[in-house]
Amino acid sequence: MNPTSALVVIGNEILSGRTQDANIRYLAVHLGRIGAPLREVRVIPDIAETIVTTVTEMKARYDQVFTTGGIGPTHDDITSACIAEAFGVPLELHAGTVALMEAHYGKDEFSPARQRMAMLPRGATPITNAKSVAPGFSIGNVHVMAGVPSIMQAMFESVEPRLKHGESVESRTWYALNLYESVIAAPLEAVQKRWPDLDVGSYPFHRDDGRRGLALVVKGTDHRELAAAARAVRDLIAAAGAEPVEGEPPV
Repeated sequence: MNPTSALVVIGNEILSGRTQDANIRYLAVHLGRIGAPLREVRVIPDIAETIVTTVTEMKARYDQVFTTGGIGPTHDDITSACIAEAFGVPLELHAGTVALMEAHYGKDEFSPARQRMAMLPRGATPITNAKSVAPGFSIGNVHVMAGVPSIMQAMFESVEPRLKHGESVESRTWYALNLYESVIAAPLEAVQKRWPDLDVGSYPFHRDDGRRGLALVVKGTDHRELAAAARAVRDLIAAAGAEPVEGEPPV
């Protein structure tokens, strides 16, 4: 079986609606490509007890857990300390990170706020990146990354070779205009039952110019089963009197 992944999005700004999360889709796509599909996402506030409890629970449930947010230089950046608590280790200055940041900023400019970003749980491995001198880190099966999308993506690229990989998750999509779920519900359920190891989904769309319809998506790691199920999806669209079109519906 493929390894499983989960994501904990940390930040009051996400829950308040002030900031729109842009990391979930990126991680879902890239973890699917390496065969470690994202199985759960939780969005939680900057509350220490919640972070510790959530990470403790999820690291026991999934093969690898990712967190985003809360590793900056301000008072509300508490993720690193919470991860240390979840693993029962102290949070301390990481010598290699201190040297890296001092060389970048200069000793006089390596302020206490910046030193916060050099504090890692004991035993953690830094996740360096091409966008920021301040690292994320990995400890056990938990990988802690920044919330800023460009930095998070650079951190993921850095840590990706160290992650658990499996068979790549592929998808096939067929869509049709003026097709409704009530029409294809029964035959689509039959497709899912015939190929239980695949994920078969139905996704209605409604565009601003009035175009509406349905996209049917099949996902899995077995390419032969995937191709067969995709043909069955195409055929059920045609049987419903609509024109099947391969690919995602245009925006």
